[in-house]
Amino acid sequence: MTVKPPPTSDDDRQLKRSIDALRHTAGVDLTFGGVVTRGRHAQLTEFAGNSTRALMGLTLGFGMGLGGKAVALHRPVAVNDYANSRQISHHYDLMVAAEGIRAVVAAPVVVNRTVRAVMYGAVRQSVGLGDRTVDAVMDTARALEQNLAVRDEVRRRLTALDEPPGDEGRSPLGASPRWETIREAYAELRVLAQHLTDTDLRDRVAALSGRLADAGAPADRRSPAPAPALSARELDVLSCVALGRTNTDVADELGLRAETVKSYLRSAMRRLGCHSRLETVTTARRLGLLP
Repeated sequence: MTVKPPPTSDDDRQLKRSIDALRHTAGVDLTFGGVVTRGRHAQLTEFAGNSTRALMGLTLGFGMGLGGKAVALHRPVAVNDYANSRQISHHYDLMVAAEGIRAVVAAPVVVNRTVRAVMYGAVRQSVGLGDRTVDAVMDTARALEQNLAVRDEVRRRLTALDEPPGDEGRSPLGASPRWETIREAYAELRVLAQHLTDTDLRDRVAALSGRLADAGAPADRRSPAPAPALSARELDVLSCVALGRTNTDVADELGLRAETVKSYLRSAMRRLGCHSRLETVTTARRLGLLP
């Protein structure tokens, strides 16, 4: 069944980038895929290397064809001779034949136990798909899963924290339970942002982080001199240190070496004129660099 494609969503845009990249890494004739609705039905909308529009807009029934089976099983499925395979139903043979596909692998993109998309790598020759091709499709699907999961979490945080509390919701030292929650969310947002490839969303996260940090500064701060600037990495490290994390914990969170974390922390201390971790965190909060 072929229907008019739905409006492009963020998932579609993420999938398109993955489909385009996969064709080069997998060394196949074409790659394609589509977003899955309600974890059941995928509509094929994204293609790279196709020679016809035979598959464009095709909606896969749950468990039908190669992609429908991958969606139903929550795992990759591959065949080396699509037309004669006994592993799959043959509801879409005419469209597959029109595109000249012979060997193909389909992998689901699963986030929080829900299939969000399905992606394919295919060749037009009757040859066995090598491990390199199958692994490339699976690796790209896993990378897309991680990106979607991180983006979802960032958006959840953005929605919850888009309006920082005013002065009436903060104790004089910013030490209320609500502010501790906001500080934890601030640190988590900075860590999650490291994994985002969506630049627009990453910029929005950075902007909101700045708003949260400024909202945590004392209301009577009227310093005529600007606060010392900290680099993005120094703020990343300091936001985690402010939660009581060890250098090893921070390194694990940010994907850095412990020695690198120490270096960023020493640099932040020097810029702020401080001599201890606690003094550095307190000063950064007073200056509005941290919430």
